[in-house]
Amino acid sequence: MSVLTSPRGKVEVVHCRRTETQDIYCIKNLIRKFTQKLFGNLNIIYLLEKANLAITLHNDQEEIMAQATFLDYPNWNIATQDDWVSVFRELDSDIPCTPLNTLFMHLFVAVDEYSVSCCKEIIRTVFKAVLDLHFVFLIVPSCMSLGSTLITVFSQVGYVPSLTNDEDFAVHVCHRHNHYPQLHVRKARVEDHDDLMPIFLHHDTILKETYGEYFLAELIEAQDEENHAVVCEVEGVAVGFMSVCSQVNLELLHKCFDLAPFHGLCIPHQDDILEPPQEFSIHESSDSQLENSSEESQKIVKEPQEAVSLETRESIQRKGTEAAVEEALSPVTSENTGEVEDSEKLSQVSSMVYMGYYISHRSSLSVSLPEDTSSFRPIYKGASTAFCIQLFFIDEKYEARSLDFMNFVFHLFHDKDFCIVSVPHLTPEFVLIQSFVKVVPFNNCTLEQDLYVFHRAGLLKTIKIRLATLLDTPGVEKLVSTLMPCKSILEDLKQYNEARRDPDGTPLQVFVAEVAEQVVGIAVIRNEMDIEYIRSHYNIEDFIYFNHHQREEHGHLYHFVLNPIFRHYTKFFLKEILRLGYKSCLYYPVYPQVKEGKVQSPKAHSLTSALHYLVPVRPRRQIVYPLEKLGINAPSKEVSKDALSYALNHTNRKLSLEPKITVNAKIVVVGASNVGISFLETLVFCSHLKFSNLTLISTYGLPGKKLLGNEQRKFLANDHCYNDRDHELMSLCSWVNVVVAKMTAIDRAAKQVVVSREKVVLYDHLILCTGRQYQVPCPTEVDISLHPTNREVSNSCLRRYTGPIPCNHFTLNDEEDCLRALSWIKNNSITAEDVLQLPREERGL
Repeated sequence: MSVLTSPRGKVEVVHCRRTETQDIYCIKNLIRKFTQKLFGNLNIIYLLEKANLAITLHNDQEEIMAQATFLDYPNWNIATQDDWVSVFRELDSDIPCTPLNTLFMHLFVAVDEYSVSCCKEIIRTVFKAVLDLHFVFLIVPSCMSLGSTLITVFSQVGYVPSLTNDEDFAVHVCHRHNHYPQLHVRKARVEDHDDLMPIFLHHDTILKETYGEYFLAELIEAQDEENHAVVCEVEGVAVGFMSVCSQVNLELLHKCFDLAPFHGLCIPHQDDILEPPQEFSIHESSDSQLENSSEESQKIVKEPQEAVSLETRESIQRKGTEAAVEEALSPVTSENTGEVEDSEKLSQVSSMVYMGYYISHRSSLSVSLPEDTSSFRPIYKGASTAFCIQLFFIDEKYEARSLDFMNFVFHLFHDKDFCIVSVPHLTPEFVLIQSFVKVVPFNNCTLEQDLYVFHRAGLLKTIKIRLATLLDTPGVEKLVSTLMPCKSILEDLKQYNEARRDPDGTPLQVFVAEVAEQVVGIAVIRNEMDIEYIRSHYNIEDFIYFNHHQREEHGHLYHFVLNPIFRHYTKFFLKEILRLGYKSCLYYPVYPQVKEGKVQSPKAHSLTSALHYLVPVRPRRQIVYPLEKLGINAPSKEVSKDALSYALNHTNRKLSLEPKITVNAKIVVVGASNVGISFLETLVFCSHLKFSNLTLISTYGLPGKKLLGNEQRKFLANDHCYNDRDHELMSLCSWVNVVVAKMTAIDRAAKQVVVSREKVVLYDHLILCTGRQYQVPCPTEVDISLHPTNREVSNSCLRRYTGPIPCNHFTLNDEEDCLRALSWIKNNSITAEDVLQLPREERGL
C-alpha cells in the first residue's frame, strides 16, 4: 500500500498487484494516441500472455490507476530476443546489462493526474520484486520524446537502428540505485542499538525478556575473530542486523541432516570415510543405492517395490525441495569475477563438495516398517568450512535486499565456504533463505528446525545460459557423471550437436548454464508434439490463453540438471530456456513406474529439482466417445487416442517471475481414504503455494498400484471416486511423503503420531481420515444347540473382537486384502479361477 499525491494535492491510496485478465478493458481505456506512438499498436491480451512481469496499480475502489508490462527482450524489433545483449553492450559498455539483471518496458499507461507518481511506484515495485534486476530499458522511436511522465525515471543512453527498416530508436535506461538501491553493510557499533531495537522488538520479544533490555548491545560488544555483528544502513540509520559465528556444532548436524552433498561442511581429508564398509555392501543393490539416506524427516524405511528398469526410474522424479541431493555437484572455477573481493576463494567453488555422492529418487516416497536405513553415515575428519547465522532481522521495508548481507559476511570469514542458518519449520520462508538450499533431514531427526545452506559461489552473478556446443561435452560429462540418467543426457547432447533434431524429425534443443567458463547446469527440451492431446486432457487453459501461443512455442522438458549451490537461479534458467528457445510454454510429464509390466515413458525423463518451480495441471474429465458410431463426426485421433497416462506440470513466461509461497508446516494425513486423497490433491494443486512437508500414513501406502485384474476387483465395492488412471494423472507420490505403517497412538502433547508401536512421526497439523473399514465380526457366544432365532440373539455390532483371527477369515477393504485372500486360496488348493466362476451368492457377495 502506498499513498500518491497528484500535482493538485489530491491524495490516493493505491495497491500493487500482478495484472489479471479482467484488467484488460481498463488498460485499453487508458491507452492514448501518445502511448501508441511510443509503444506501437499492441494487442494487450497477446502482450500479457508473453510478458514476464505485468504490474497493476489500483485504488481502494478497485479502479485501475496504472499498468506496466515488462519482458526480457526489447521491443520495436531492434534486436532478436535471443541476441540483444551484444547490441546493448556496443551501445554503452559502461552499462553491464545481462539477461539476469535487465528487463524491458513494453507498455505503460496511467491515469493522467497521477501518472508521475504511479510510474515511480511501479518502477520501485519492479526492482523490489526482482532481486537481481538492475536495469530497466525503454526503447522508443527517435523522433518521439518520453513526455512528462517517463522522463522522470528514464535517461537516454543512445540510439540503435531497426532490423527491418532505416528508422532509428532511442534507448533509455532506469537504474536500480535511483529507486530501490542495494544496502550499505558494515560492522555493527554499539550506537546502532537504539535504531535496531524497535525493529528487533517488532519481530521478537522473547530474547529481550530472557536476556534483558541490552541483549543486543552486549552481542555487538562481544565481537571477536569468531563472532561478528553487521548492520545494513540507509542514510546513516541501521535498518537490519545479522550476527554470525564460526563455531558450528557439526557433530549434531551430521547426526540429523544429510550433508553428504556438501561434504559434511568440512574440508576434504584423506581419512574421510565416505563409502560404507564391506559388511554394508551386500545391501547396496541398485534400489538401495538410489534411496540411501536422503529421506525426509518423516521417512522411516523404504517400501518394497518390484524392480523396474533404468528407463522407468529415469521417468520418475521427486520433490524439488530436496534439491541438495537431486543435482550433480561439479567443481566451478572463477578467474576474474569481480563479484566478491576474495576471488581466489570463489575459484574453488566445490572444493568442499563430495563429487562421488549422488542420490536418485523413486516415484513413491514411501517407507515401511520395521527396517532401518540409517545404518551408515559418512565420517568427516577435515576442519569445518562453515559459519552460522545466529540472529537476523531487517526492516520490512528493506527485506527484499536481505541478500546484500552475504557478500560482507563471507568477506569476514575468508576460510569458510558455507553459511548455514536454522529456523523453526513453522517460520514463514523469508527473503534471505529463499536463496539458500534446504538440507534434507535424516529419518531419525527430532529437531524442530530446518537447516539451510548457502555456498560462497552463490553470490556470483556471472551465470550465463546459452545453447550447448560440441566443446561443452567434457563439462557436461563431469557434471552428470554421478547421475543415473547420465547416458540418456549425453546421448541427447550428442544428437543435438550432430543433427539438432531427433531421428524422427522432432526439433531438439540443449541449453547449458555456465559460470566462470564452466558448465554448472544442462537442460534438454524438444518441441511438444502432442499439444492437442494436452489441451483436451488437461486444464492447461487455467494458465494460458491457448490461441495466443503458436504450436512451435510449446516445449517439452526432458532433462534439467543444476548444481545445487546455484539452485536459486532455477527460475532464471527456465526463463532463459523460454527466451533463447523461442518458447512460451514448457511441459514436464511425470509417468507412473510400471503399467502392466511395461515402461510407460516413450523417452527417458531425468529427475528434476525444477518440479517445485512448475505448476501441476489438473486433468480434465473425459467423454467416452462411441467412435464407431460417430464415424466421420468423431474427434481427431490426437484427442481420442489411448495415450500413456501421466501427471502434467507446466510453466510459461507469465510464471517465470512469479514466486510461490512455501509452507513448511508438517501436515500429516492418516489414511489413504477418498477424503485423505482428496485433501492431499487439493493442497498439491494449489498453484501459488508449495507445501514442502506433506506426509501420508497408510497401511499399504498410496492406492492405485493396480495389484488386481479387472475380474479380481469384483471382490471390492467401487465408489467411483478415484480409479488407477486418476492416481496416475495426479502423481501424489511426487509431492507427498508416504509412511507405510499403521497408526497405533497419538501423542497430542508432543504433537507426534506413533506408528507400528515404535516409530514416531511429528506433525503440526494432523488430519484423520481413515475411511470406513470392514471389521471382524464379534462372535455372539450363544449355544447353537438351543436353536435360537435372530431376535433372541443380542446385537453385537458395537462390540469389538480382539481375539485371534482365523487364518481363513479375511476382511476385504482394499486390493492388498484381496491379494492376500487370493494368495491364501491359491495356496490351499483352491484356484482363483474356480472361485471367480462361482455364483456371486456362493462367494458371499
